[in-house]
Amino acid sequence: MFKPNIKLERVTDITLELLKKYKITSLILDVDNTLSTHHGQVLTDGLEAWLKKMNENRIKLTVLSNSTSKRLEPFAKKIGLKYISLGLKPLPFGYLRALRRLNSKRYETAIVGDQLFTDVLGGNLVGLKTILLTPIKPETSLRFRMKRKVEAFLIKKLNITNTEV
Repeated sequence: MFKPNIKLERVTDITLELLKKYKITSLILDVDNTLSTHHGQVLTDGLEAWLKKMNENRIKLTVLSNSTSKRLEPFAKKIGLKYISLGLKPLPFGYLRALRRLNSKRYETAIVGDQLFTDVLGGNLVGLKTILLTPIKPETSLRFRMKRKVEAFLIKKLNITNTEV
């Protein structure tokens, strides 16, 4: 349940060729430590060009986050995407809303995020393809530091490397 289909460094490493190989036509995107730093509003390097390329090639995109609307709305406007806030990941509710919004089937959709316990677990529970990214920047709170230690243990135990798995 914790093993992603694909492990990459950054969202911009997701190529059209990779999506075609896995028959992915829709992406559900996490925000914090995936598209920007945790609670940040600055786009990661190359994100604008990547989003444009995905749109030009008719890859459907939406944002799903456990963050509040207050946090997400300015960022979503900046990147021109609709969003679902308070997604309750890893529970299925937000993922299912995103699928309806994208008008997409589970087998043709991937969740892209930086956390095993929310993004990957939830995506696997719902039957989506899962793309785990390396967090952009380590979080500083005790809760996150502890969660990341457990994630690092699982990543090693499950032999998850920065390649397609």
